[in-house]
Amino acid sequence: MRKFARWLLLAAPALYILVCSGMYFQQDTLIFRPEVLSADFRFSFPQAFSEITLPVDGANLNALHFKVAEPHGVVLFFHGNAGSLRRWGEVAESFTTRGYDLVVFDYRGYGKSSGKIASERQLYEDADRVYDYLRSQYAAERIVIYGRSLGTGIAAQLAVRHTPKLLILETPYFSLKDLTATFYPYLPGFLLKFPLRTDLALPQVKCPVYLFHGTRDAVVPYAASQRLMPLIVSGKELVTIADGEHNGLRLTATYNAALDRLLR
Repeated sequence: MRKFARWLLLAAPALYILVCSGMYFQQDTLIFRPEVLSADFRFSFPQAFSEITLPVDGANLNALHFKVAEPHGVVLFFHGNAGSLRRWGEVAESFTTRGYDLVVFDYRGYGKSSGKIASERQLYEDADRVYDYLRSQYAAERIVIYGRSLGTGIAAQLAVRHTPKLLILETPYFSLKDLTATFYPYLPGFLLKFPLRTDLALPQVKCPVYLFHGTRDAVVPYAASQRLMPLIVSGKELVTIADGEHNGLRLTATYNAALDRLLR
């Protein structure tokens, strides 16, 4: 028994290092869950749209640009960590019916976008590239930046580097580092390659910021938005969806009434 206890004491650190190493090298697959589409895949949506390709360093980003007659502005949408534009293009109706154009794109390795996500900095540089595409057609005061789940951290960082009309974050995390600590408390924070510090970005955002969060969100706790609110120095509002979960907020009356107020 003593020999086993001594062996366990010696083996525990090695086992811990092995687990941490595995999590470090597997974190990309835990965070990013893309659906890959063939190059000849054809999108189909009720709203009019054009498909565009935006070249970036070492890859091409696939994007959809939905347009309406005489738009009030345009929404740049950063989607969540799973799927592709085949599904995320469906969000267009929420904005086109309110008189806004919409641009939504797939991150590297998602859908028909080529390449692979290599770093957090690369995510931000790609976001800048899409924003530059919009600025060639719209004034900054007509651009709304919208982030959903994983996309909230990228959207918040983009709003630091530019000054859009609004920043809207749906189910935002305090930081991906903080969220990882919640689900994997045994892992040291320095192992995370994508900390996505929304908490550091929001104090630097100058435009109004609106947060949407459900009180029963089991993926990103509602408390994350509550903690972010005091950090926002510009105009702000937390739209609370009672009993709302991580998905399906745009189907609720509370969400739609608030979005009506913000965009119309």
